[in-house]
Amino acid sequence: MSFSLANGIQPGNRRFNVALHPQRTWTPFLLLCALTLLPEHVYPQPLKDLLKWYAADFKDPMVLDPPEWFKSFVFCEALLQTPFFPIAAYAFLKGGCKWIRIPAIVYSTHVATTLIPILAHILFYQFPLKPNPGPQTVQERWLLVSIYAPYLLVPVLLLLTMLMSSTYNNSSKPGNASAKAKKKN
Repeated sequence: MSFSLANGIQPGNRRFNVALHPQRTWTPFLLLCALTLLPEHVYPQPLKDLLKWYAADFKDPMVLDPPEWFKSFVFCEALLQTPFFPIAAYAFLKGGCKWIRIPAIVYSTHVATTLIPILAHILFYQFPLKPNPGPQTVQERWLLVSIYAPYLLVPVLLLLTMLMSSTYNNSSKPGNASAKAKKKN
């Protein structure tokens, strides 16, 4: 059985879980990352405390003192990617919505492209110890990579589904193309 987000997504099965993956995982993480975009006084103290706990425990200084390039990714996530989630959930839960193919390809390639520099930064950047310590050991780096990795893997699976699934691929079969050409002549 090949992986697909095709017709037949039902609650409780793998396809349903993949279709709703962004809402379950992106939303809380986006909420934390969005704290990097707006002034600190906008957010309630419990959210700020959660962000500090996450940054300290998982050695992710990018959410406390984000580089400008990281802020640009979070901005794109908040402004462009988040509206895609309910639209995609609708299309995948309804099934057979071929119109989701191009938006899904755009979304998945954009997300995957933004994750490459984030993962490279985590793996190769020499993080300072102060004021917000980043990962220093190989284990700390891989732990942080494991947090960000699903945000690369799921979009890549979505991209492959959109490119390879006959449900979402509108290309006609070679036999049908020649039959249509004969009818026109």
